[in-house]
Amino acid sequence: MAVTRTVAPGPEQLSQQIDNIIKSHSLRGSESLCKLLQYLAKQSLDHPEAPLKEYQIATEVYGRSADFDPQADSTIRVQAGRLRMKLAEYYATEGAADPILVRIPKGSYHLIFEARVAAGNSADSGTQLLSVPRQEAQREVTVEVVPARWRVAVILLAACLLAALMALGTVWNRRSDSAAAKVSVARPTGPLADFWRPFASGPEEPWVIFSNAAFVGRPETGLRYYDAQHDAKTQVHDHYAGVGEVLAIHALDDAFHTLGRTIRVKRGSLFSLDDAKSTNLIFVGSPSENLSLLDIPGTQEFVFQRLESGPRKGDLAIVSRHPKADEAGTYLASPSNLPITEDYAIIGLMPGIGSDGLVMILAGTTTFGTQAAVEFVCRRESVEKLLRAMPGPSGGAMRPFEALVRTKIVRGVPVDTELVAMRAR
Repeated sequence: MAVTRTVAPGPEQLSQQIDNIIKSHSLRGSESLCKLLQYLAKQSLDHPEAPLKEYQIATEVYGRSADFDPQADSTIRVQAGRLRMKLAEYYATEGAADPILVRIPKGSYHLIFEARVAAGNSADSGTQLLSVPRQEAQREVTVEVVPARWRVAVILLAACLLAALMALGTVWNRRSDSAAAKVSVARPTGPLADFWRPFASGPEEPWVIFSNAAFVGRPETGLRYYDAQHDAKTQVHDHYAGVGEVLAIHALDDAFHTLGRTIRVKRGSLFSLDDAKSTNLIFVGSPSENLSLLDIPGTQEFVFQRLESGPRKGDLAIVSRHPKADEAGTYLASPSNLPITEDYAIIGLMPGIGSDGLVMILAGTTTFGTQAAVEFVCRRESVEKLLRAMPGPSGGAMRPFEALVRTKIVRGVPVDTELVAMRAR
């Protein structure tokens, strides 16, 4: 039996539903999918009749260059597929009782909004699903009322199918994600792809080695760095990492995903020289905390040193070994007894220990500087500036370099990072 109802889900309700999904556990930590969902929702509501093309999404959401070719680059299709799976996961868990359903139909990038409404006082009419067109604020919708006995059977069947698909999808993704990524690794274009190509085009995913300094003590009694001269190794706790390193790993993972690749993550205390000989490495954090950096050749022009004299004695600084006329010789973050409002960081690319390996160092004097350095090389606009500043001819293979950046920090968040100096290796 068909039932006609008048409903008025306004833009506020639809926007609130999108916001609920973005804040959910299903999409937590996936900035690229959140950006895509927000963009698709806005375009679907504001321009319901205008077709949404992959080229438009690639250039406006992910900052791809004007020569982006959807036929050669499957990034947008892959992202849309991931978002469909996340929406299904959300509505199977947290959003099971939500009044509005959001889905992306196959073959289109326009969102479909559907609403769950009560069927009235009929005992067997149950819950109905009604399609919410985008063109009008109020409209009449035809709803098919499903008898209760069939509805129960359909729900049970759908639940079993969803569970099977989720289990199959988990297994399949683990086995095929890397292979699928390698097919499209050389296809992405633009500054981000040019910068990361040495790390995103190899046969293996790079290792990201993040700092986890050795501490003694406990949070409730006070933590301090491990001192080999006074502390026993049995007192060491090496399972702490800074908030900047955590956010940096997320930024790297997000950037590599847009390039169709993945990263492997390992804490610094588990790093071994065998890792350095077998693949490309990305070090996140300064040598003061990422002690594994002490085992490999490091930067030569910009180096970390603790000051041996003066009012900032003992503080970690970045020292320029060959400063130019308009450059300082020493760069320091805000004093430790004051709120941190400024920090400096090193971005360095250099040959690795192995014959073909490369090493990228992304390190600040504080955890916030480290976060700023990583975000700087994960954003199209800042990477473009970095590529333009590199000495030598543009284009071709990336050459080893060292760069120094300064970042402003507001309430523990890097908000404005700029390039200070650049050196070619």
